[in-house]
Formats: sequence, structure tokens, C-alpha cells
Amino acid sequence: MRTTSAVYTRQKKKKMFRLAKGSYATKKNRWRMVIQQVEKSLNYAYTGRKDNKSNFRSLWIVRLNAAVREEGISYNRFIYGLKKANVTIDRKMLAEIAVNDNLTFRQLVEVAKAA
Repeated sequence: MRTTSAVYTRQKKKKMFRLAKGSYATKKNRWRMVIQQVEKSLNYAYTGRKDNKSNFRSLWIVRLNAAVREEGISYNRFIYGLKKANVTIDRKMLAEIAVNDNLTFRQLVEVAKAA
């Protein structure tokens, strides 16, 4: 007896059409265009997730630079001083401390200046 792939094919197509929803013109309702559009969209989403990491790191660095300049020191001197003092806090946490906890951040700047 021959088996058909109709049900599974329909499920697969429905999933692709769902992913293509909101696309421009016929890229949301023509099967061949849907395949191309979804492939491209997923590719962009993947690279976008990678780019986000870089964007956030540069945001943290900008915030840190602004915060340490108020304390009269440059960003690279601050990071260098922390490394010399064996303070191992990543830039994400340093930026969070700079925004939310001024007193602790001032102490970190003093540690960096001393080292």
C-alpha cells in the first residue's frame, strides 16, 4: 500500500507560511517566494543575534567611559587599573554598577587609580 505525504507536507507548508506572515507583497502567500523569504529572514535573524552581542558590549563601554570621565580618569586607564588590581568584573556588571550604584563605582575607580 502506498503512503501519502499529504498531511506532513501540509503541516510543513503551514509552518512556513506562518513564518512568512507579515512579509511584503507575494512573499507571504506564494509557496516558492515564501521559501526564499523565510530562509533569508532566518539567516538575518541569526546574524542579528550575533550582532546584538557586539552592540551591547559597545553600549557598556560607552556608559563606562561616561561614568569614569566624571571621576577624572579615562576608560582605558580605568580598565588597565582594574586589571593591575586583579579585579575581575566584566564590562556588563561594571556598567550596571556605574548606572545604579555610584558609591561602589567610585570605590572601584579609586582602586583602579591606586593600581
